[in-house]
Amino acid sequence: MTTRPAPAPDPVTSEGAGPGAPTAPPGAERLLRHLLDRGVDTCFTNPGTSEMHFVAALDRVAGMRSVLCLFEGVATGAADGYGRMAEQPAACLLHLGPGLGNGLANLHNARRAHTPLLCLVGDHARAHRPLDAPLTSDIEGLARPVSTLVVSPQDPAQLLAAADAALEAASGPPSGVATMIVPADLSWDPLPDLPPADPTPWRAPAPNPEPPPTTTGPEGAAAALRSGRPTAVLVGGRAARGRPLRQLAALAAAFGAKLLCETFPARLERGAGVPPVERLAYLAELAELQLQGLEHLVLVDAPVPVSFFAYPGRSSLLAPPGCQLHRLAGPADDAQSAVDALVELLGGTQASAPAAGAERPGAPNGALDPRSMAQAVGATLPEAAVVVDEGNTLGLHVPEATAGCPPHDWLTLTGGAIGMGLPLATGAALAVPDRPVLCLEADGSSLYTVQALWTQAREGLDVTTVLLDNRAYGILNFELRRVGAGEPGPVANALLSLADPPVDHVGLARSLGVPATTAHDAQELADALARAFAEPGPHLVHCPLPPVL
Repeated sequence: MTTRPAPAPDPVTSEGAGPGAPTAPPGAERLLRHLLDRGVDTCFTNPGTSEMHFVAALDRVAGMRSVLCLFEGVATGAADGYGRMAEQPAACLLHLGPGLGNGLANLHNARRAHTPLLCLVGDHARAHRPLDAPLTSDIEGLARPVSTLVVSPQDPAQLLAAADAALEAASGPPSGVATMIVPADLSWDPLPDLPPADPTPWRAPAPNPEPPPTTTGPEGAAAALRSGRPTAVLVGGRAARGRPLRQLAALAAAFGAKLLCETFPARLERGAGVPPVERLAYLAELAELQLQGLEHLVLVDAPVPVSFFAYPGRSSLLAPPGCQLHRLAGPADDAQSAVDALVELLGGTQASAPAAGAERPGAPNGALDPRSMAQAVGATLPEAAVVVDEGNTLGLHVPEATAGCPPHDWLTLTGGAIGMGLPLATGAALAVPDRPVLCLEADGSSLYTVQALWTQAREGLDVTTVLLDNRAYGILNFELRRVGAGEPGPVANALLSLADPPVDHVGLARSLGVPATTAHDAQELADALARAFAEPGPHLVHCPLPPVL
């Protein structure tokens, strides 16, 4: 781990710095102190010239942990992982429109996860912007699709008020990505105490309409559970963990309802002693089977279930025709209060929530394949682990193998934009440094943001990555046939193959500072995982595997 000099003791400002010094600290310094006062103490960044005054202020103001990422997509993904686990926003500092553009994919995933995240984007100075310099772009236009709010102060008096507006929007409800665009001259000019002036923010419109629920609120959900007709409760968001999960599991057991979870939860609590939840399948055909025959579906901080993609001749809506939808709570609602109200309406319940038993698979032997890999993970997963799952097709057996492991959290690919696994694990490890992090990472996805390994090494993070390598974009091989595009020919097959030339994942990890090894069989994998979990710092275990689909 690289040792960096500690910031100078606080307070040291530009005030009183000598003859000709400004009478007030620069805007960047005031903004940094303002963020710290409001609880933002971690910043993931890949900065550029327009952000240098904020970077320089980090040496004058103690308290902000600044984390360098070698690619903006790592910075945004790490801020997502941090926010999911810390349940408060980190800052993500990016350079102009191109820097924001490089980070958009993982901001998209963060938006879908409703992660609290403050995205700071440096802009040209106000007088420079009309000159159309090479890096000038429509930053606001880039930010809008992934943001609940975009705000750009254009006057010194607006700077701190803009930060307050962005933090409020990021924290919610509903929580999400808030983007603050900061002109460079507002960072370098002195910022005296001024009466605050609110900038005009852009706010995201209401989400695209989905099928309207039959009822909204606890009364309709209570009637559905009392009906005696086939009913399921679909949880997501904040209802996929903690007290709401246990209460809903108890209600489902008492009223004979099925308990389901959205396909890609932002954070799912699971393991021994936790109510087991059946996740809705990724494949539309399997999800339709899970929902088949239902007459009522109660949604608790979960969206209406739809297929991931459109397929010829198939409906995109997964609930059966005629099934009534009841929204107990959405992202903007207090899910805990809504569940409490539902329990009260139903008169409480004497039934206890069913809990997963404590049961691990034994350490596997023999050849390494997707199933024995999953058994090795289940045999070694530590207590209180955070599992970041971007295993894609090769990780299909891991949830089953870990269902009875000690309690842990499961973080998934909420928005479908691959390349989130390594950055998400990086941010999660910084948010909960006392918990081990396991990253299940597919080979193709890893190459989008492999630079995250360098940040893990630099920060000394306890992240163990299992690199699942089938030398292909396996899910695309599978989907090519499902969408009715026909049998692939040599050109199509070449576009989905990663075999020529083969990637040296072990050498790549080592070059980025992470100890790495290849597991050639199942026992080697189990042994390597046990060692990695026992030693501090990051590790990578490379697993060559045959395709599972």
